[in-house]
Amino acid sequence: MRSIVERYLEISNEVKLLILSELFLHIINAAFFLILLIFMDKMGYPDHEAAGFISYRFLGVIAFALPLGLYIKGRKLRPLILASGIAVPVFSILIVYAIQFHYNTLLHISLFFWGVAFNLITVSSLPFILRNAKQETLSEAISLSYATGSLGTIIAGAIIFVLSNFTPAIFDEKIILYLISFGGFIAFFFALKISKKENIPAITSRRTDLSDFDWTLIIKALIPTLIITTGAGLTIPFISLFFYKIHGLDYNRFSVIGSLSGIFVFIGAVAVPHVKRKWGYNYAITLSQSLAVLALVLLASTEWYNEWIFAMPLAVLFYVMRTPLMNMAAPMTSELVMNYVGQRNREIVSAMTTAIWSGSWFISSRIFKTLREMDFSYSKVFLITSSLYALGVIWYHFLIQDYKKLHNKNESI
Repeated sequence: MRSIVERYLEISNEVKLLILSELFLHIINAAFFLILLIFMDKMGYPDHEAAGFISYRFLGVIAFALPLGLYIKGRKLRPLILASGIAVPVFSILIVYAIQFHYNTLLHISLFFWGVAFNLITVSSLPFILRNAKQETLSEAISLSYATGSLGTIIAGAIIFVLSNFTPAIFDEKIILYLISFGGFIAFFFALKISKKENIPAITSRRTDLSDFDWTLIIKALIPTLIITTGAGLTIPFISLFFYKIHGLDYNRFSVIGSLSGIFVFIGAVAVPHVKRKWGYNYAITLSQSLAVLALVLLASTEWYNEWIFAMPLAVLFYVMRTPLMNMAAPMTSELVMNYVGQRNREIVSAMTTAIWSGSWFISSRIFKTLREMDFSYSKVFLITSSLYALGVIWYHFLIQDYKKLHNKNESI
Protein backbone atom coordinates (compact mmCIF):
# COMPACT_ATOMS: atom_id res chain seq x y z
CA MET A 1 0.00 0.00 0.00
CA ARG A 2 2.79 2.39 0.91
CA SER A 3 4.60 1.77 -2.38
CA ILE A 4 1.37 2.49 -4.30
CA VAL A 5 0.92 5.84 -2.54
CA GLU A 6 4.59 6.75 -3.05
CA ARG A 7 4.28 6.25 -6.80
CA TYR A 8 1.34 8.67 -6.90
CA LEU A 9 3.30 11.24 -4.90
CA GLU A 10 6.05 11.09 -7.54
CA ILE A 11 3.73 12.40 -10.27
CA SER A 12 5.08 15.67 -11.71
CA ASN A 13 3.67 18.97 -10.38
CA GLU A 14 2.36 20.06 -13.79
CA VAL A 15 0.28 16.91 -14.08
CA LYS A 16 -0.98 17.32 -10.50
CA LEU A 17 -2.17 20.87 -11.32
CA LEU A 18 -3.99 19.59 -14.40
CA ILE A 19 -5.66 16.89 -12.31
CA LEU A 20 -6.79 19.43 -9.69
CA SER A 21 -8.25 21.60 -12.43
CA GLU A 22 -10.04 18.55 -13.85
CA LEU A 23 -11.39 17.71 -10.40
CA PHE A 24 -13.35 20.94 -9.92
CA LEU A 25 -14.89 20.67 -13.37
CA HIS A 26 -15.81 17.05 -12.65
CA ILE A 27 -17.57 18.16 -9.46
CA ILE A 28 -19.91 20.21 -11.67
CA ASN A 29 -20.31 17.31 -14.07
CA ALA A 30 -21.10 14.95 -11.19
CA ALA A 31 -23.68 17.33 -9.69
CA PHE A 32 -25.39 17.54 -13.06
CA PHE A 33 -25.37 13.76 -13.32
CA LEU A 34 -26.78 13.29 -9.81
CA ILE A 35 -29.57 15.85 -9.69
CA LEU A 36 -30.04 17.85 -12.92
CA LEU A 37 -32.61 15.50 -14.47
CA ILE A 38 -34.51 15.24 -11.18
CA PHE A 39 -34.48 19.05 -11.02
CA MET A 40 -35.83 19.18 -14.59
CA ASP A 41 -38.56 16.68 -13.73
CA LYS A 42 -39.67 18.80 -10.78
CA MET A 43 -39.64 21.89 -13.01
CA GLY A 44 -42.12 20.21 -15.34
CA TYR A 45 -39.90 18.59 -17.96
CA PRO A 46 -41.01 14.96 -18.65
CA ASP A 47 -38.10 12.55 -18.95
CA HIS A 48 -38.35 12.11 -22.74
CA GLU A 49 -38.28 15.90 -23.16
CA ALA A 50 -35.36 16.24 -20.73
CA ALA A 51 -33.48 13.59 -22.70
CA GLY A 52 -33.95 15.65 -25.84
CA PHE A 53 -32.41 18.70 -24.15
CA ILE A 54 -29.53 16.76 -22.60
CA SER A 55 -28.59 15.37 -26.01
CA TYR A 56 -27.50 18.88 -27.07
CA ARG A 57 -24.64 18.65 -24.57
CA PHE A 58 -23.21 15.81 -26.62
CA LEU A 59 -23.98 17.47 -29.96
CA GLY A 60 -21.56 20.28 -29.12
CA VAL A 61 -18.74 17.82 -28.61
CA ILE A 62 -19.42 16.04 -31.89
CA ALA A 63 -19.10 19.31 -33.78
CA PHE A 64 -15.74 20.33 -32.31
CA ALA A 65 -13.90 17.18 -31.17
CA LEU A 66 -12.21 16.23 -34.45
CA PRO A 67 -11.16 19.81 -35.41
CA LEU A 68 -9.85 20.21 -31.86
CA GLY A 69 -7.83 17.00 -32.16
CA LEU A 70 -6.19 18.32 -35.32
CA TYR A 71 -5.65 21.75 -33.77
CA ILE A 72 -3.80 20.57 -30.65
CA LYS A 73 -1.24 18.57 -32.64
CA GLY A 74 2.09 20.26 -31.92
CA ARG A 75 0.51 23.09 -29.91
CA LYS A 76 0.39 24.07 -26.24
CA LEU A 77 -2.53 22.65 -24.28
CA ARG A 78 -2.49 25.05 -21.32
CA PRO A 79 -4.67 27.71 -23.07
CA LEU A 80 -7.41 25.14 -23.70
CA ILE A 81 -7.32 24.01 -20.07
CA LEU A 82 -7.63 27.65 -18.95
CA ALA A 83 -10.56 28.25 -21.32
CA SER A 84 -12.37 25.19 -20.01
CA GLY A 85 -11.89 26.41 -16.41
CA ILE A 86 -13.81 29.57 -17.27
CA ALA A 87 -16.39 28.36 -19.78
CA VAL A 88 -17.69 25.24 -18.00
CA PRO A 89 -18.83 27.12 -14.85
CA VAL A 90 -20.32 29.96 -16.93
CA PHE A 91 -22.46 27.66 -19.08
CA SER A 92 -23.36 25.55 -16.02
CA ILE A 93 -24.87 28.64 -14.38
CA LEU A 94 -26.77 29.48 -17.58
CA ILE A 95 -28.18 25.94 -17.80
CA VAL A 96 -29.64 26.10 -14.28
CA TYR A 97 -31.00 29.59 -14.95
CA ALA A 98 -32.63 28.46 -18.22
CA ILE A 99 -34.29 25.46 -16.54
CA GLN A 100 -35.52 27.61 -13.67
CA PHE A 101 -37.35 30.03 -16.00
CA HIS A 102 -38.07 27.61 -18.88
CA TYR A 103 -35.94 29.57 -21.35
CA ASN A 104 -35.68 26.62 -23.70
CA THR A 105 -33.69 28.35 -26.44
CA LEU A 106 -31.09 29.43 -23.88
CA LEU A 107 -31.10 25.89 -22.49
CA HIS A 108 -30.34 24.40 -25.92
CA ILE A 109 -27.51 26.89 -26.52
CA SER A 110 -26.02 26.55 -23.04
CA LEU A 111 -26.02 22.74 -23.12
CA PHE A 112 -24.40 22.79 -26.58
CA PHE A 113 -21.57 25.08 -25.50
CA TRP A 114 -21.22 23.37 -22.11
CA GLY A 115 -20.33 20.23 -24.07
CA VAL A 116 -17.81 22.18 -26.15
CA ALA A 117 -16.24 23.75 -23.04
CA PHE A 118 -15.95 20.47 -21.14
CA ASN A 119 -14.52 18.90 -24.29
CA LEU A 120 -11.56 21.31 -24.16
CA ILE A 121 -10.15 19.71 -21.03
CA THR A 122 -11.33 16.20 -21.91
CA VAL A 123 -9.45 16.18 -25.20
CA SER A 124 -6.40 17.96 -23.76
CA SER A 125 -5.85 16.06 -20.51
CA LEU A 126 -4.59 12.70 -21.80
CA PRO A 127 -2.19 14.19 -24.42
CA PHE A 128 -0.96 16.65 -21.74
CA ILE A 129 -0.20 13.75 -19.38
CA LEU A 130 1.48 11.70 -22.12
CA ARG A 131 3.68 14.71 -22.94
CA ASN A 132 4.56 15.84 -19.43
CA ALA A 133 4.33 12.85 -17.06
CA LYS A 134 7.37 10.90 -15.97
CA GLN A 135 7.48 7.60 -17.82
CA GLU A 136 7.82 5.63 -14.58
CA THR A 137 4.58 7.12 -13.20
CA LEU A 138 2.62 7.35 -16.46
CA SER A 139 0.08 4.66 -15.47
CA GLU A 140 -0.46 6.40 -12.11
CA ALA A 141 -0.94 9.79 -13.78
CA ILE A 142 -3.52 8.42 -16.23
CA SER A 143 -5.35 6.54 -13.46
CA LEU A 144 -5.43 9.59 -11.18
CA SER A 145 -6.75 11.73 -14.03
CA TYR A 146 -9.58 9.24 -14.54
CA ALA A 147 -10.14 9.10 -10.78
CA THR A 148 -11.10 12.80 -10.79
CA GLY A 149 -14.48 11.76 -12.15
CA SER A 150 -15.20 9.48 -9.21
CA LEU A 151 -13.66 11.87 -6.70
CA GLY A 152 -15.84 14.63 -8.15
CA THR A 153 -18.87 12.40 -7.62
CA ILE A 154 -17.88 11.75 -3.99
CA ILE A 155 -17.48 15.45 -3.28
CA ALA A 156 -20.59 16.53 -5.17
CA GLY A 157 -22.71 13.83 -3.52
CA ALA A 158 -21.45 14.82 -0.08
CA ILE A 159 -22.18 18.51 -0.71
CA ILE A 160 -25.68 17.74 -1.97
CA PHE A 161 -26.48 15.44 0.95
CA VAL A 162 -25.18 17.76 3.66
CA LEU A 163 -26.81 20.94 2.33
CA SER A 164 -30.15 19.33 1.45
CA ASN A 165 -30.52 17.53 4.80
CA PHE A 166 -29.26 20.13 7.25
CA THR A 167 -30.79 23.22 5.65
CA PRO A 168 -33.48 21.92 3.25
CA ALA A 169 -35.50 25.15 3.41
CA ILE A 170 -32.63 27.03 1.78
CA PHE A 171 -30.71 24.50 -0.26
CA ASP A 172 -32.86 22.83 -2.89
CA GLU A 173 -31.61 21.40 -6.21
CA LYS A 174 -31.50 24.82 -7.86
CA ILE A 175 -29.40 26.55 -5.18
CA ILE A 176 -27.04 23.59 -4.85
CA LEU A 177 -26.45 23.50 -8.60
CA TYR A 178 -25.74 27.25 -8.61
CA LEU A 179 -23.26 26.92 -5.72
CA ILE A 180 -21.39 24.01 -7.28
CA SER A 181 -21.29 25.78 -10.64
CA PHE A 182 -19.75 28.90 -9.10
CA GLY A 183 -17.27 26.71 -7.21
CA GLY A 184 -16.09 25.35 -10.56
CA PHE A 185 -14.17 28.57 -11.21
CA ILE A 186 -11.49 27.21 -8.84
CA ALA A 187 -10.44 25.01 -11.78
CA PHE A 188 -9.26 28.13 -13.61
CA PHE A 189 -6.94 29.15 -10.78
CA PHE A 190 -5.23 25.74 -10.71
CA ALA A 191 -4.87 25.88 -14.49
CA LEU A 192 -3.20 29.28 -14.17
CA LYS A 193 -0.40 27.70 -12.09
CA ILE A 194 0.49 25.24 -14.85
CA SER A 195 3.83 26.25 -16.32
CA LYS A 196 3.76 27.95 -19.72
CA LYS A 197 6.62 25.65 -20.72
CA GLU A 198 5.24 22.39 -22.04
CA ASN A 199 6.79 19.38 -23.72
CA ILE A 200 5.43 19.76 -27.24
CA PRO A 201 6.23 17.00 -29.74
CA ALA A 202 7.52 18.17 -33.11
CA ILE A 203 5.19 17.75 -36.06
CA THR A 204 6.51 16.48 -39.38
CA SER A 205 3.47 17.18 -41.54
CA ARG A 206 0.55 19.58 -41.84
CA ARG A 207 -1.98 19.34 -39.04
CA THR A 208 -4.78 18.79 -41.54
CA ASP A 209 -2.94 16.02 -43.38
CA LEU A 210 -5.19 13.07 -42.57
CA SER A 211 -2.95 10.68 -44.50
CA ASP A 212 -0.34 11.07 -41.75
CA PHE A 213 -2.36 8.83 -39.42
CA ASP A 214 -2.56 5.02 -39.24
CA TRP A 215 -6.28 4.74 -39.85
CA THR A 216 -6.42 0.94 -39.80
CA LEU A 217 -4.97 0.84 -36.28
CA ILE A 218 -7.12 3.78 -35.15
CA ILE A 219 -10.39 2.25 -36.37
CA LYS A 220 -9.63 -1.17 -34.87
CA ALA A 221 -8.72 0.47 -31.56
CA LEU A 222 -11.83 2.65 -31.39
CA ILE A 223 -14.52 0.12 -32.37
CA PRO A 224 -14.97 -1.27 -28.81
CA THR A 225 -15.20 2.29 -27.50
CA LEU A 226 -18.00 3.00 -30.00
CA ILE A 227 -19.90 -0.14 -28.99
CA ILE A 228 -19.60 0.43 -25.24
CA THR A 229 -20.34 4.15 -25.35
CA THR A 230 -23.48 3.60 -27.40
CA GLY A 231 -24.76 1.30 -24.69
CA ALA A 232 -23.58 3.59 -21.91
CA GLY A 233 -25.45 6.53 -23.44
CA LEU A 234 -28.72 4.66 -23.04
CA THR A 235 -28.19 4.19 -19.31
CA ILE A 236 -25.66 6.36 -17.50
CA PRO A 237 -27.19 9.83 -18.10
CA PHE A 238 -30.60 8.58 -16.99
CA ILE A 239 -29.74 6.36 -14.02
CA SER A 240 -30.96 9.02 -11.58
CA LEU A 241 -34.40 8.90 -13.23
CA PHE A 242 -34.43 5.10 -12.86
CA PHE A 243 -33.91 5.35 -9.11
CA TYR A 244 -36.32 8.31 -8.81
CA LYS A 245 -39.16 6.85 -10.89
CA ILE A 246 -38.79 3.12 -10.14
CA HIS A 247 -37.45 3.05 -6.57
CA GLY A 248 -38.63 6.44 -5.26
CA LEU A 249 -35.18 7.82 -4.37
CA ASP A 250 -35.14 11.63 -4.37
CA TYR A 251 -32.06 13.63 -5.33
CA ASN A 252 -30.59 13.86 -1.80
CA ARG A 253 -30.73 10.09 -1.22
CA PHE A 254 -29.45 9.30 -4.71
CA SER A 255 -26.54 11.70 -4.14
CA VAL A 256 -25.45 9.50 -1.21
CA ILE A 257 -25.51 6.44 -3.46
CA GLY A 258 -23.52 8.39 -6.03
CA SER A 259 -20.91 9.30 -3.42
CA LEU A 260 -20.74 5.70 -2.17
CA SER A 261 -20.18 4.34 -5.66
CA GLY A 262 -17.69 7.16 -6.28
CA ILE A 263 -15.61 5.99 -3.32
CA PHE A 264 -15.34 2.50 -4.79
CA VAL A 265 -14.64 3.91 -8.27
CA PHE A 266 -11.85 6.05 -6.82
CA ILE A 267 -10.31 3.11 -4.96
CA GLY A 268 -10.53 1.00 -8.10
CA ALA A 269 -9.01 3.73 -10.26
CA VAL A 270 -5.96 4.32 -8.05
CA ALA A 271 -5.42 0.56 -7.79
CA VAL A 272 -5.47 0.14 -11.57
CA PRO A 273 -1.67 0.36 -12.14
CA HIS A 274 -1.08 -2.33 -9.49
CA VAL A 275 -3.85 -4.50 -10.96
CA LYS A 276 -2.44 -4.10 -14.48
CA ARG A 277 1.10 -4.97 -13.41
CA LYS A 278 -0.07 -8.04 -11.49
CA TRP A 279 -2.67 -9.51 -13.87
CA GLY A 280 -2.11 -7.74 -17.20
CA TYR A 281 -4.60 -6.11 -19.55
CA ASN A 282 -6.43 -9.29 -20.46
CA TYR A 283 -7.64 -10.19 -16.97
CA ALA A 284 -7.83 -6.64 -15.61
CA ILE A 285 -9.97 -5.29 -18.47
CA THR A 286 -12.12 -8.19 -19.61
CA LEU A 287 -12.85 -9.69 -16.20
CA SER A 288 -13.82 -6.39 -14.54
CA GLN A 289 -16.03 -5.40 -17.48
CA SER A 290 -17.70 -8.81 -17.64
CA LEU A 291 -18.62 -8.60 -13.95
CA ALA A 292 -19.95 -5.06 -14.57
CA VAL A 293 -22.24 -6.38 -17.33
CA LEU A 294 -23.64 -9.00 -14.95
CA ALA A 295 -24.26 -6.33 -12.28
CA LEU A 296 -26.13 -4.15 -14.80
CA VAL A 297 -28.38 -7.06 -15.79
CA LEU A 298 -29.19 -7.63 -12.10
CA LEU A 299 -29.82 -3.89 -11.63
CA ALA A 300 -32.26 -3.87 -14.56
CA SER A 301 -34.11 -6.84 -13.10
CA THR A 302 -35.05 -4.91 -9.94
CA GLU A 303 -37.72 -3.06 -11.94
CA TRP A 304 -39.59 -6.36 -12.32
CA TYR A 305 -40.08 -6.66 -8.56
CA ASN A 306 -39.75 -3.01 -7.49
CA GLU A 307 -42.72 -3.26 -5.11
CA TRP A 308 -40.94 -5.80 -2.95
CA ILE A 309 -39.25 -4.39 0.14
CA PHE A 310 -35.78 -5.61 -0.78
CA ALA A 311 -35.88 -4.35 -4.40
CA MET A 312 -34.46 -0.92 -3.68
CA PRO A 313 -31.55 -2.15 -1.48
CA LEU A 314 -30.66 -4.71 -4.17
CA ALA A 315 -30.77 -2.01 -6.86
CA VAL A 316 -28.38 0.11 -4.80
CA LEU A 317 -26.08 -2.89 -4.26
CA PHE A 318 -25.96 -3.79 -7.96
CA TYR A 319 -25.41 -0.15 -8.95
CA VAL A 320 -22.58 0.27 -6.45
CA MET A 321 -21.03 -2.96 -7.76
CA ARG A 322 -21.41 -2.11 -11.46
CA THR A 323 -20.01 1.42 -11.40
CA PRO A 324 -16.49 0.77 -10.06
CA LEU A 325 -16.10 -2.45 -12.05
CA MET A 326 -16.87 -0.68 -15.32
CA ASN A 327 -14.97 2.49 -14.51
CA MET A 328 -11.76 0.89 -13.26
CA ALA A 329 -11.22 -0.53 -16.75
CA ALA A 330 -11.29 2.94 -18.36
CA PRO A 331 -7.69 4.00 -17.55
CA MET A 332 -6.43 0.61 -18.72
CA THR A 333 -8.40 0.67 -21.97
CA SER A 334 -7.16 4.22 -22.63
CA GLU A 335 -3.55 3.25 -21.99
CA LEU A 336 -3.99 0.13 -24.12
CA VAL A 337 -5.45 2.12 -27.02
CA MET A 338 -2.75 4.82 -26.83
CA ASN A 339 0.01 2.20 -26.81
CA TYR A 340 -1.70 0.28 -29.61
CA VAL A 341 -2.01 3.25 -32.01
CA GLY A 342 1.45 4.71 -31.30
CA GLN A 343 2.72 8.23 -30.57
CA ARG A 344 1.84 9.99 -33.83
CA ASN A 345 -1.83 8.99 -33.57
CA ARG A 346 -2.41 9.91 -29.93
CA GLU A 347 -3.85 13.45 -30.25
CA ILE A 348 -6.28 12.47 -32.98
CA VAL A 349 -7.30 9.33 -31.07
CA SER A 350 -7.92 11.38 -27.92
CA ALA A 351 -10.16 13.75 -29.90
CA MET A 352 -11.95 10.94 -31.71
CA THR A 353 -12.53 9.07 -28.44
CA THR A 354 -14.23 12.15 -27.04
CA ALA A 355 -16.21 12.57 -30.25
CA ILE A 356 -17.29 8.93 -30.12
CA TRP A 357 -18.37 9.22 -26.49
CA SER A 358 -20.42 12.33 -27.17
CA GLY A 359 -21.63 11.27 -30.60
CA SER A 360 -22.87 7.93 -29.38
CA TRP A 361 -24.36 9.51 -26.25
CA PHE A 362 -26.16 12.07 -28.45
CA ILE A 363 -27.60 9.29 -30.59
CA SER A 364 -28.34 7.15 -27.53
CA SER A 365 -30.10 10.08 -25.82
CA ARG A 366 -32.34 10.48 -28.86
CA ILE A 367 -32.98 6.71 -28.87
CA PHE A 368 -33.77 6.81 -25.13
CA LYS A 369 -36.19 9.69 -25.78
CA THR A 370 -37.96 7.65 -28.48
CA LEU A 371 -38.03 4.46 -26.41
CA ARG A 372 -39.52 6.25 -23.41
CA GLU A 373 -42.14 7.89 -25.63
CA MET A 374 -43.02 4.34 -26.73
CA ASP A 375 -43.31 3.35 -23.03
CA PHE A 376 -40.23 1.11 -23.08
CA SER A 377 -39.40 0.12 -19.51
CA TYR A 378 -36.06 1.10 -17.98
CA SER A 379 -35.20 -2.57 -17.59
CA LYS A 380 -35.49 -3.20 -21.34
CA VAL A 381 -33.27 -0.19 -22.07
CA PHE A 382 -30.67 -1.37 -19.55
CA LEU A 383 -30.66 -4.87 -21.07
CA ILE A 384 -29.90 -3.36 -24.48
CA THR A 385 -26.95 -1.62 -22.81
CA SER A 386 -25.81 -4.91 -21.27
CA SER A 387 -25.79 -6.61 -24.67
CA LEU A 388 -23.71 -3.82 -26.21
CA TYR A 389 -21.32 -3.89 -23.24
CA ALA A 390 -20.81 -7.63 -23.69
CA LEU A 391 -19.99 -7.17 -27.37
CA GLY A 392 -17.49 -4.42 -26.51
CA VAL A 393 -15.77 -6.62 -23.91
CA ILE A 394 -15.32 -9.38 -26.48
CA TRP A 395 -13.76 -6.89 -28.91
CA TYR A 396 -11.34 -5.66 -26.24
CA HIS A 397 -10.24 -9.23 -25.68
CA PHE A 398 -9.27 -9.59 -29.35
CA LEU A 399 -7.68 -6.12 -29.36
CA ILE A 400 -5.41 -7.13 -26.48
CA GLN A 401 -4.35 -10.25 -28.36
CA ASP A 402 -3.60 -8.15 -31.45
CA TYR A 403 -1.59 -5.70 -29.35
CA LYS A 404 0.54 -8.56 -28.04
CA LYS A 405 1.26 -9.71 -31.57
CA LEU A 406 2.03 -6.22 -32.87
CA HIS A 407 4.43 -5.35 -30.07
CA ASN A 408 5.79 -8.86 -29.44
CA LYS A 409 4.92 -8.65 -25.76
CA ASN A 410 4.83 -11.48 -23.28
CA GLU A 411 1.86 -12.75 -21.29
CA SER A 412 2.27 -10.07 -18.59
CA ILE A 413 0.74 -7.40 -20.88
